Amino acid sequence: MAETPSSETLIERFLEMLSAERNAAANTHAAYERDLDDASDFMISRRLTLGRAATADLSAYLADLNKRGLAARSAARRLSALRQFFKFLVAENIRADDPSAALDGPKLGRPLPKLLDEDEMVRLIEVCAALDGPSGARLKALVELSYASGLRVSELVGMPLAAVLREQPVLIVRGKGSKERMVPLNAPARAALNAYLEHRNSFLPKGPQGRPMNSPHLFPSRGKEGHLTRQRFGQLLKELALAANIAPERISPHVLRHAFATHLLDHGADLRSLQKMLGHADIATTQIYTHVAGRRLKELVEAHHPLAAAPRRKKTEH
Repeated sequence: MAETPSSETLIERFLEMLSAERNAAANTHAAYERDLDDASDFMISRRLTLGRAATADLSAYLADLNKRGLAARSAARRLSALRQFFKFLVAENIRADDPSAALDGPKLGRPLPKLLDEDEMVRLIEVCAALDGPSGARLKALVELSYASGLRVSELVGMPLAAVLREQPVLIVRGKGSKERMVPLNAPARAALNAYLEHRNSFLPKGPQGRPMNSPHLFPSRGKEGHLTRQRFGQLLKELALAANIAPERISPHVLRHAFATHLLDHGADLRSLQKMLGHADIATTQIYTHVAGRRLKELVEAHHPLAAAPRRKKTEH
């Protein structure tokens, strides 16, 4: 086999391929370059070039990342960069084998969802209730409906008007994969929706003569999508959070969905029912909320149980 080019040359050729064939963004290009340069430096310490590294060398590199305290997700990204790099070398006939193929990635703990507690949700709704005019009525309807039903933000902002016109305690929602499911609609959410419907015409797009045009959407907009966007709803929520003295980075439309799920579990809902309401295909996705509830219970016990912080008394001898 011909002599393998230097690490710098191989990395440069790989990055050129990313730009030319995959149209990689500048940030992606820079991230790959940093990750591969770091791996190359490690191989130099083992008197190797990156292109000649064996599986054992790559495994040692991953162990070194762990020793350095690199987060599992960052280590997984570096392994991904190495896999792409060695696939490129094999495709270019620079190597006959892929030493990264046999490597297992670091185990990634599933991140727990961000959450607002019940007092914070009450505060958010109270501040929302004090808002005036059409925009205030719309935001209250959005918040109440989201917290009452656990809708995905895309389902919420794109909801058809026809879905809420009937006085029913549930909504029929068409979710992922066009699957229909029932979600609850409690009295406060229904009241907020009815109040908003009186102002809905304020948000309808205007026709050529300035007259409101019909729209099939519950939350119409004059933008190109025809309905309120998820980005705009997110902005409105952050403004609401500031007024409620809640850090805006802690809130998003998805956080309201998490609050719905976790607060239901806290009050005794069963996991299967919650799975159906959230529209999860796999109950494993729903089970993340049991971890949140468990963590909250642990914190509650540690903070308030009389024996949690009290020193244990030694038994006295008789």
